[in-house]
Amino acid sequence: MTTSSNDTIIISLGGSLIVPDTVDASFLKEFKTLIESFVSEGKRFFIITGGGAPARTYQQGLSEVIDATSEEKDWIGIHTTRLNAHLVRLAFGELAHTDIILDPTDTVATDKPVVIGAGWKPGWSTDYDAVMFAETAGAKKVLNLSNIEYVYDKDPKKYDDAQKIESISWSDFRKLLPEEWDPGLNSPFDPIAAKKAEELGLEVGILNGKIENIRNYFEGKEFVGTVIGA
Repeated sequence: MTTSSNDTIIISLGGSLIVPDTVDASFLKEFKTLIESFVSEGKRFFIITGGGAPARTYQQGLSEVIDATSEEKDWIGIHTTRLNAHLVRLAFGELAHTDIILDPTDTVATDKPVVIGAGWKPGWSTDYDAVMFAETAGAKKVLNLSNIEYVYDKDPKKYDDAQKIESISWSDFRKLLPEEWDPGLNSPFDPIAAKKAEELGLEVGILNGKIENIRNYFEGKEFVGTVIGA
């Protein structure tokens, strides 16, 4: 398939959208239909699935059994992303490449317009995987979809005066993040991925994963979310 960098979109699909509590079949159906509509316009998608709450549940459970290391907890999270990836790949049927891609530095030889990826190895979040997929595929945009609406200048759950951010530079955004990645970190974007995205000059959109909101982003309409590095 011949595509330009503008035709290839990387999506980091939050586990909170796939399995908020149980599998959200309604969301997956609508998401598939949405992606199909843009595939018909010549777009190609790399979709990397997150682990979400199930990953954190398993990590917490392991920590209650043993004094789990960061690497051990990371592996639990990675395998949760892979289960979610198989679910999403099967949901896309013939539209998707048959293999789940784990190594984001590998060039994928396929004519399928949808490629599904998952967690690779400890120390690599799915945000970082998504950024590396962008580098490998020559893409310029990464879309991070989750259940949050905006990035804030501080935690809105703790501070009543927290201000939402609609657009921000990478340098300013990275000041809001911790320095290091930690398995199960509840952050709008992995700090290591943010550093790499800045180096690559990527635009990253952090959006609420409601279907109409995603559509508005693609169509250049008003949407709920934060754009970094635009």
